[in-house]
Amino acid sequence: MLEYKSMSESTLRLSVVIPIYNERDNLHPLTAQTLKALSGQVPSFEIIYVDDGSTDGSAQLLDQLARNHAEVRVFHFDRNYGQTAAFDAGFQQARGELVATLDGDLQFDPRDILKLLPLATQYELVCGWRRDRQDTIVKRLSSRIANFVRNAAIHDGVHDTGCSLKVFQRHVIERLPLFKGMHRFFPALAKIHGFSMTEVPVSHYNRAHGQSKYGIGNRLFSSLYDLIAVRWMQARCLRYIYRKDQHDLQ
Repeated sequence: MLEYKSMSESTLRLSVVIPIYNERDNLHPLTAQTLKALSGQVPSFEIIYVDDGSTDGSAQLLDQLARNHAEVRVFHFDRNYGQTAAFDAGFQQARGELVATLDGDLQFDPRDILKLLPLATQYELVCGWRRDRQDTIVKRLSSRIANFVRNAAIHDGVHDTGCSLKVFQRHVIERLPLFKGMHRFFPALAKIHGFSMTEVPVSHYNRAHGQSKYGIGNRLFSSLYDLIAVRWMQARCLRYIYRKDQHDLQ
């Protein structure tokens, strides 16, 4: 792992975790947009890029961005492990009281993080909702089918679980059990543990550079397979509440 010009180890207000896999042409504009959106609006923040084994030159460019911007921290995997692993690594490194997640494909506007942040004082998880989604018909159709089946199976009540733009209170990410593919089910996993949650419509744009990493094979079928695991966790999750009149006898 490489990290450059890290900020103070004291807790920050916000960490923005962004997995990167072969997004070289998006990195400069994404960094510039995120810095511009948050500077002066959030008391303190960091941008955490997790390089998921990129092979297109993204790794070298990320190192350059970390050298040029004190807010940027970079961690490199030795090979491609997948988006859930990248999110998990970013969560482990995050120092923020709040943790935002974002994709590296420039299909989201970093300014929309500011739409979610005020609600993060009332809700433990705030989810973006791509109500006017700009994607290929194949991606929209596969996501629509997956969302329908997911809601029928686990009843998480979320319109757009695949929207990567989210804001978590820190204790939520510390509790979420993550396994391969589980990034698609962040809202369901949070709901299993009783965390409060809401949705906010956010902007969505066509991909300008690079190629999508998901299609029907690894979006629809994989997510349906993972439903079995989430359904099992719903049934077997430990839930308990201490009595209010309990006295500590130790």
